[in-house]
Amino acid sequence: LATGPRQNNGIFYEIRTYDIKPAKMKELLEMVNKYFHFRTAHSELVGLWYSELGAMNKVFHIWKYDNFAHRTAVRQALANDKDWQEKFISAALPLMEKQHNEVAYLVPWCQLGKPPKEGGVYEWVTFQMKPGGPALWGEAFRAAINAHINTGYTSLIGVFHTEYGLLNTVHVLWWNESPDHRAAGRHSAHEDARVVAAVRSSVRFLESQQNVLLIPLQCSPLK
Repeated sequence: LATGPRQNNGIFYEIRTYDIKPAKMKELLEMVNKYFHFRTAHSELVGLWYSELGAMNKVFHIWKYDNFAHRTAVRQALANDKDWQEKFISAALPLMEKQHNEVAYLVPWCQLGKPPKEGGVYEWVTFQMKPGGPALWGEAFRAAINAHINTGYTSLIGVFHTEYGLLNTVHVLWWNESPDHRAAGRHSAHEDARVVAAVRSSVRFLESQQNVLLIPLQCSPLK
């Protein structure tokens, strides 16, 4: 179904989620900070985080690609990169329980943003929407997003909708100064009539929602 004009430029984002064995999380994060420069030499990393609340022992990556041919070339180069394969992949795979990936586009009305400063936390909010894409729910969803932005307590980084993976999924990435700042902001937002009205309009298209608090790794461009 119609998903908006931004797809015409070919740029998409691959969202990778890894479930790590609980006893191996510290080891995996240390390996990422030590060796991940081998991976980022091949393509653009948007951000890399580990989960703190809402999910346990998960690592999230977001990668940017110009088009699918670009991704194919990158994957082939990685397969032939001995440093990446021998120093990271061969050691990291035994630490993982499973992995999952999605291909997603930014919604037509959103550009990828940056936080106002380093040192905060990120919130990854996943909405399972009714079928139809941004052509159906885009304006109501945008109004709800803008209502939260206008309260001033949070910063929007990006809104993504899936093309591969579980369809009709929307991921919203927020930045907040701290978990407590986020909690206070949401409490105030829930008492704001404009936010309440916008959310009530958008939930007509919503089937489920999950929130995860993310902490950026040292090597993440988004910190």
